[in-house]
Amino acid sequence: MQNNNYDTNIENTRVSNVQNMNSNQNPYINQTVNNPLDSQMNPISQMAQMNQTNPVTPIKSGFNNGDFIKGALIGAAVTYLLTNKNAQQGIMKAASKGSEFFQAGMEELKERYEDARAQMEANQQ
Repeated sequence: MQNNNYDTNIENTRVSNVQNMNSNQNPYINQTVNNPLDSQMNPISQMAQMNQTNPVTPIKSGFNNGDFIKGALIGAAVTYLLTNKNAQQGIMKAASKGSEFFQAGMEELKERYEDARAQMEANQQ
């Protein structure tokens, strides 16, 4: 069992019994209240101690974030493609060429399949 330095009796937290006791019984707030060294430290060393025990990681936000820049560039490219007629025609030409090449490749695969099938049938007879 863990040693608890805090008084868990709710009656001891009432106003009449608050002598020589930390009135805040929450163990997560004011954790250094019972530490006698805290009163001897200056505020700068206290902040340094807090930063060592609770490091704060900076959050990237705003316009300095790399994700924002990527999103802005992608958005600009999509806007350009959707609004420029020449770019749209170029994309359609490229897509039609690609589909032609794909269909030609499929025809070639069908021919090879038929050739291999005929070869297998010829070998079996």
